[in-house]
Amino acid sequence: MKYCRFVLNGSAHYGLVESVAGNNEEITRLLLHAPQESDGDVEGLPSRRIDRIPLAQASLLPPVQPTKIVCVGRNYREHAAELGNEVPQEPLLFFKPPSSLLPPGGIILRPQASARTDYEGELGVVIARRCHRLAASDDVRPYILGYTCVNDFTARDLQDKEPQWVRGKGFDTFCPAGPLVADGLDPWAGIQVETRVNGDLRQSGNTKDFIYPLDVLIRYISQIMTLEPGDLIATGTPKGVGPVLAGDVIEVSIEGIGQLRNPVADQP
Repeated sequence: MKYCRFVLNGSAHYGLVESVAGNNEEITRLLLHAPQESDGDVEGLPSRRIDRIPLAQASLLPPVQPTKIVCVGRNYREHAAELGNEVPQEPLLFFKPPSSLLPPGGIILRPQASARTDYEGELGVVIARRCHRLAASDDVRPYILGYTCVNDFTARDLQDKEPQWVRGKGFDTFCPAGPLVADGLDPWAGIQVETRVNGDLRQSGNTKDFIYPLDVLIRYISQIMTLEPGDLIATGTPKGVGPVLAGDVIEVSIEGIGQLRNPVADQP
């Protein structure tokens, strides 16, 4: 199952996405309820057929509408090392505000307050149902609606100078997400996460190298806060982060999901 969120006739809708000949994808049905209302069964939601729309031609929106975006820092050993940080002794969490979400193709704006802004390609996890204080024996899979691409864009100089990462991580446009949400992936077996800048490969990591696997992360987060349907977890970035400037184009690609592409510009 794959779904996206897009604009049709001036209004936002969720749509089911199907693969067609030539490895292309099309939006084939409108969902009559939001996927986060499905309790994990998106295909069981009522829908209506529409004239097929190629996904590449759709006016896409971020595929999630979370109450919160929970991010995991330094979840790859080599990424922690490249920035001179120790491996965290327990999951390192921070937030991005929902106002930082940006659709595929949207322009990431480098704020005037920052001299260095970095890309961080990541696997995003979308929560299916309310999740609170899971036990060590609880299976986390029923709580996962699907997966998406995330770019945890960062004002690195601001992050480094302040003990709290709110400003360095939280500017508007600093959380591109999409292009769609897909289930059927297995992060425990390994999913490749890649980031390209202007077509050049900069990051190539695999989720099997997580310091804290996804089940550990979801149980840990659920002990701290209640995860609501539609909430987004960004699971950490592999090594290879680096700065980008106005005019650069960032592409985060994850097998089974697709490519999240966003240009960069200076904030006016």
